Amino acid sequence: MRMSRRSYAHYCPVARSLDVVGERWTLLIVRELALGPRRYTDLHADLPGISTDMLAARLKDMETNGLVVRRRLSVPVWVYELTPRGHELVPVLAGLARWGSELLGDDADPTDARRGHWFAIPVATALRQAADDATGTVRVRVDDHGWCLRIGPDDVTFLEEDDAADVDALVRLDTATATGLARGDTLLDKAIANGDVRIEGTSALAAALAG
Repeated sequence: MRMSRRSYAHYCPVARSLDVVGERWTLLIVRELALGPRRYTDLHADLPGISTDMLAARLKDMETNGLVVRRRLSVPVWVYELTPRGHELVPVLAGLARWGSELLGDDADPTDARRGHWFAIPVATALRQAADDATGTVRVRVDDHGWCLRIGPDDVTFLEEDDAADVDALVRLDTATATGLARGDTLLDKAIANGDVRIEGTSALAAALAG
C-alpha cells in the first residue's frame, strides 16, 4: 500500500491510516461511493469544489491503496466502487458523522453546498435504532436522491440497486428533515408522527419503523 505523499512517518496505526485517507477529499469520495458505484462525472457533480485534476489524482491514489476499483459495466460506461477494504471505512464515517453532528449548527451557511444523500449515514443510523429487532431491506428517498440499505441485527449495510429489487420498506423524507436527524434535533418517531418521514410497506420491518 502506498503512503501519502506527505507521510507522518510515525509508526502508529492512526498515523498510518491518515497517511492513506488523510488527504483532502479522500473520505468524501468514500462517502459518495458508500452508496454504490458511481461514474466519474457523477462523482464530480456531487463533490462541489473539487477540480477534475484533483478528483482524478485522488481516485488514482485510492486505487493504488486498494480502496476503490474501476469497473466497466455491460454498456460502455466505467464506474468506481469501493473494495472490501474501502467499505471498512464506512463505520469510520458513521463515527465522524456522529462526532460532527453538533458542528452543523442550526443554519447552513448560504454558500454551503447540500445534497440529500450526504445524510445517508445518519439517516441509516436512525433507522437501525428504530427497527429494534426487525431486519430487512429499505429504500430511502431524500428529495431526488435515493439509495438502498439492509438493516441487520447489529449493523446497516448499503446496497446496490440490483441487490435490493424487493424491499421491505420505503422511507421518504426531505433534505431538511434529514438534516435535522443528522443534527439530532429531529427525532425519527416524531418526524414520522407529523408526516415529515413517510414509511411505506406491510412488512414487519415497515411496521417497526412506523411504530
